[in-house]
Parts: sequence; structure tokens; C-alpha cells
Amino acid sequence: MIDLLALCAFNAAYADAIDSDALEQWPGFFTEDCHYRITHVENEREGLPAGIVYADSRAMLEDRIAALREANIYERQRYRHLLGMPLLLKAEGDGAEARTPFMVARIMATGQTELFATGSYHDRFVRQGDGQLRLRSRVAVCDSTVTDTLLALPL
Repeated sequence: MIDLLALCAFNAAYADAIDSDALEQWPGFFTEDCHYRITHVENEREGLPAGIVYADSRAMLEDRIAALREANIYERQRYRHLLGMPLLLKAEGDGAEARTPFMVARIMATGQTELFATGSYHDRFVRQGDGQLRLRSRVAVCDSTVTDTLLALPL
């Protein structure tokens, strides 16, 4: 059974991988046949599948990181995640569903820091055969319907 402590530890490691620029580790938090999407609250409320970022496999997440490192040109930046306590909605067998609030500050190369995004992760977790907890699905639902075009890093 997946419990609250396991979710907290998972989310802390997930945020640390992004915040410490260990982006190559990020896809490893997901199952091979995962779903990852960044959207906003109105799209989610209306059941619209469109996302600002969309991936339906770990390979797509790996490609996104490779593109960030090798192909994309964007102003260098980093994030600092502040995560709330997960709300465990359902836990059965090797699966769980949870919702976790987040705030993300963006720190630019100049040192300028701003509140970049707030929202909640809508997650479906699974404990795999190797005992590791992974995301089958993470939808980052942002509170604002206005999205900065410089959304380069994963939330």
C-alpha cells in the first residue's frame, strides 16, 4: 500500500531533480507508458485535453530533456519548488491517486526571482515490480490561465 510518507518522499526527490538541474533524472520518475501534461485550471475543469506541454511516454520526456540540453535556445533559468502536503485521494494495492499543491519560483541567470507558477499536481502513482514508486500520470494544473512563453523546464 502506498502511504502519505512515500508520496512526500517521492515529491521531494522529484522537485530536487528539477531544482538541482539533474533533469536527466526527471523521466525516471515516470512509468514507461506515462502521461505528463501541463495545463491550466479552466481547461481541466472543462475536461479539455489540451496542454501547454504534453507527453504520453517516458521516451517523450527523455526527448524533451535532450532538446533542452542540445537544441533549444532559451534564457538560462532554474526553479525552486515549494510543495504542499499531498492529499491522498485513493490508495489500493500498488496504486494511489493524490493531489499536491505547488508553488514554483523561477530564478533567471541575472538573479531575478519571481513567482512563476502555482497550482496542483493531479497524480496517479504505481509501485512497480522493482519496488519503486513511479508516476503513471502527472497533470500539473496551473491556477493562472496566462502562461509565460518561457516555460522551458518541467514543473
